[in-house]
Amino acid sequence: MMRSMYSGVSGLRVHQTKMDVIGNNIANVNTVGYKKGQVTFQEALSQVIRGAGAPQGGKGGTNPQQLGLGLKLGAINTVHTKGATQRTDNPTDLMIDGEGFFIVSDDKNAENRYYTRAGNFTFDVDGNLVTADGYRLLGKFIGDSRYADALGIDSSKDLDGIKLNKSIVAPATASCQVELRGNLDSSTADGDTYTTDTIVKDSLGNSYKVEIVFEKTATSDEWQVSGTGVTVTDVSTNQPVSGISLSTDPVPLKFTADGKLDIGSSEEIIDIDFSGANIGGTPLSTYFGKGTDELTIDFSKLTQFANESDAKAFDVEVDGQIGRSSGSLTGFTIDASGKVIASFSNGMKEELWQIKLAKFDNSAGLEKMGSNLFTNTPNSGEPQIGMPGNSGLGAINPGTLEMSNVDLSMEFTEMIVTQRGFQANSRVITTTDEMLQELTNLKR
Repeated sequence: MMRSMYSGVSGLRVHQTKMDVIGNNIANVNTVGYKKGQVTFQEALSQVIRGAGAPQGGKGGTNPQQLGLGLKLGAINTVHTKGATQRTDNPTDLMIDGEGFFIVSDDKNAENRYYTRAGNFTFDVDGNLVTADGYRLLGKFIGDSRYADALGIDSSKDLDGIKLNKSIVAPATASCQVELRGNLDSSTADGDTYTTDTIVKDSLGNSYKVEIVFEKTATSDEWQVSGTGVTVTDVSTNQPVSGISLSTDPVPLKFTADGKLDIGSSEEIIDIDFSGANIGGTPLSTYFGKGTDELTIDFSKLTQFANESDAKAFDVEVDGQIGRSSGSLTGFTIDASGKVIASFSNGMKEELWQIKLAKFDNSAGLEKMGSNLFTNTPNSGEPQIGMPGNSGLGAINPGTLEMSNVDLSMEFTEMIVTQRGFQANSRVITTTDEMLQELTNLKR
């Protein structure tokens, strides 16, 4: 009879453990990124009263006789199913739409690494993107070295804490090319002119007005731009830049019968040479273009029809470069591939960081560390690190959070079953106690 009592005790103990897990699941029903626990039971040892016997002497075999000795805890598994999506519209709230974990660290060298599905990140005073407990989100720096120097980070690291702050400035970039677009009136009289202008930048962000004067020649369907017809003025002082020259002077612009520029008879592209330029007697020490002292002018998009002249000059982008002043950081976005894209007041957008994710051969083998963090174990395998949306890793969904995967209806059902199991095991103990009472009463 004592065995039934000990079996009941083991049942109470294990059902209490399951109730503890259920209680923890329900407590974390609104915890961001929480993964619920699931309890399984196992039968404990069985006492063999009589072993199995083989058939012999005309008799059949006999089965073993065993008496169970209660139950024990089989496993407490972490269920890594995806939780519900909560939209927050906060750009630092991130959700992994699929497999993977964010990688975070609590040391400056990013050697202590932990893993989490909770994407409720914020910026600290130094510009680090951190969890609620200050663990830095890790990624790879992919920006220009000038931004790395401004942030004070080592851009050669494979993983480092993602950092953005107001100290970074987008550098000024020089104009490369001025493009003329629009029409020159074919009915313009010989010797008449048409003027257009645009603003360009040098490599320090200084502004200059480039003015271009088109002159109608005596030749039919032909215009020209002479060296004196191109002037460059320093906007800050309103003084002309002396010493500039054109690679072709004058520039012939002949048009075909269908109103297009005759490439064979015209100069499609010329350069303004700044090598001898001066501003108020001081040499122009900054450069235009890509490492040269020239600025290209493209006439290829001009037309000549019998309509009002409306040709306009534009500073255009060449190989990603266009004239801009320096700019301060105004904001950022994070795209589905995990790239952190900084926006600057001069209109520039720069990809600075690449968020990295980790996945494991056996996610259920991860060990919970508290604060929504996991760490790898020998049974989880080593982390496989990659970019969101690649190699089986989920994409990043900014402005949303993954909530707990706890199903309250399931938990309350399990609670009822667990309660009944506990109640039944307690009844086994009380019934066994009554039987022992009857046994002790035999002496009377």
